[in-house]
Amino acid sequence: MLVTIPDVLSADEVAHIRSVLESTDWVDGRVTAGDQAVKVKNNLQIPINSPEAQQLGQIVLGALGKNPKFMSAVLPLRVLPPMFNRYDEGMTFGAHVDGSIRALPGTGERLRTDVSSTLFLTPPEEYDGGKLVVHDTYGTHTVKLPAGHMVVYPATSLHSVTPVTRGSRWASFFWSQSMVKDDWQRHMLFDLDQSIMRIRAQMPDDDPAVVSITGHYHNLIRAWAEV
Repeated sequence: MLVTIPDVLSADEVAHIRSVLESTDWVDGRVTAGDQAVKVKNNLQIPINSPEAQQLGQIVLGALGKNPKFMSAVLPLRVLPPMFNRYDEGMTFGAHVDGSIRALPGTGERLRTDVSSTLFLTPPEEYDGGKLVVHDTYGTHTVKLPAGHMVVYPATSLHSVTPVTRGSRWASFFWSQSMVKDDWQRHMLFDLDQSIMRIRAQMPDDDPAVVSITGHYHNLIRAWAEV
């Protein structure tokens, strides 16, 4: 399931993050790549343990915690600290699948990467190329969103970033471990939750149909969730 989430960050938040990143030292993005991904990865990142990364990561995490669509689509149990990357002219990331397990920095605790997220920080008119391409059983999906908008998709998906041919593309990226690890189950729960919200906009919360369908939603989470 691929879901786009608009306006995760406000224009002021994007501007602040960009301002901090502009005065930050960048390193070769291959420092966080696995054995296979390192061969096709060509971008820049800021060190995950840097004060800037931790400060900006808290801004992103705070925005996620207030975003109902993210909570509905991902059903997050834990979210890895957001990282920040950039693709300058000529940079790209070839087709790869994200690693299945990552360690929480500074703890050694392990997290299963169920859902990948890319939060765009650069207006699309400022660069050419740099499209996120996600391949799944339904075909190929090309994503290039306005600054402050985000896309979430299964970490099991083969995906890539096309070469940047003009300008520079900046983003935050991170992984979540979901309470429901199966993508198809998450997809059904997301569709059901979105339907419930539409029904509640037309019917009172104490209507028996609203109470019943909401109960089914929570019972499915109870059956499928791992917490």
